[in-house]
Amino acid sequence: MTRKARIAVVGAGWWAAQNHIPVLQRNPDCELVGVNRLGTAELAALQQRFAIPEGSEDYRELLDRVKPDGVVVASPHVLHHEHAAAALDRGCHVLVEKPLATRAEDARDLVARARRAGRAILVPYGWNFLPWVRQARRLVGEIGAVEHVVLQMGSALEDLFAGRPMAETKGHMFRPPPSTWADPKRAGGYGWGQLVHALGLLFRIADLAPREVFAMTGASPTGVDYYDAATVRFEGGATAALSGASTVPKHRGPHIDLRIYGSEGLLLLDIERERLEVRRRDGRDTTVPMALGAGEYSCERPVDVFVDLCLGRDVENDAPGEVGMRAVEVLDAMYRSAASGHVERV
Repeated sequence: MTRKARIAVVGAGWWAAQNHIPVLQRNPDCELVGVNRLGTAELAALQQRFAIPEGSEDYRELLDRVKPDGVVVASPHVLHHEHAAAALDRGCHVLVEKPLATRAEDARDLVARARRAGRAILVPYGWNFLPWVRQARRLVGEIGAVEHVVLQMGSALEDLFAGRPMAETKGHMFRPPPSTWADPKRAGGYGWGQLVHALGLLFRIADLAPREVFAMTGASPTGVDYYDAATVRFEGGATAALSGASTVPKHRGPHIDLRIYGSEGLLLLDIERERLEVRRRDGRDTTVPMALGAGEYSCERPVDVFVDLCLGRDVENDAPGEVGMRAVEVLDAMYRSAASGHVERV
């Protein structure tokens, strides 16, 4: 009999019930061996709906009892480091929802723990796992040394960051709680909740290490960031202009526009208009054909790759811990700068 990856889910709320658990159960190479969340009634309902044999409100007890190969961490942002560290220390691979952590030092700690343990971290940045992102990663070398980046992202999530029910989740088993998304004391806001996706995309394509950040934000009714405007200096001197906005109209999808300027040309990636181009100063341009719908976010592929990693298969991890760590380094400094009014070191 072919061995299956034994996976447990920690912090199973809205997105775990809506995506991670169904995807894991559809994967023939996976056995979902246990689930954790707070709330006796909610946990029981989750186990009943998905026929999960083991459950506990105590994640440590669950991990010690079921001894999984891998752990999906889908808890509130501020608990990601605690839960992922516990899983890594038990010898598990981890899939950690965005953001990897909410402090740069905690993100670095998780990457270091994974290296010591010889285990993988996967952060499920859905765009990273699409074929054209791998093409962009290969093509970025054609523009020479990176000198400047312009990265813009917008999402139709005004309700979520205002503490109101997210319209798209009506009828879901659970709904995103304001305590995670709209509380400034618990890493709510557009940066942690959405701009992190764009940063994960950037740091997969370009090998950059952030050094310092200056930022200003615009507040939602609950005091979290609706809007983000930041400048970044990377090691080596390259600069970046970042922009994030949560108030795209609901009938429009998210957009990311990434332009990387180098010593030999520029790389342009636009997921809304489905464009990937290299424009070189010598005129030797490259246009990558992208089909209609190619920019659609991938929810299932990262989870399936995680199962393969747990089974030791030779599969490429397009969102390793280091990518998640760089995103957290920028966001940590961004929020500190918005509060202080000064440039903040990473």
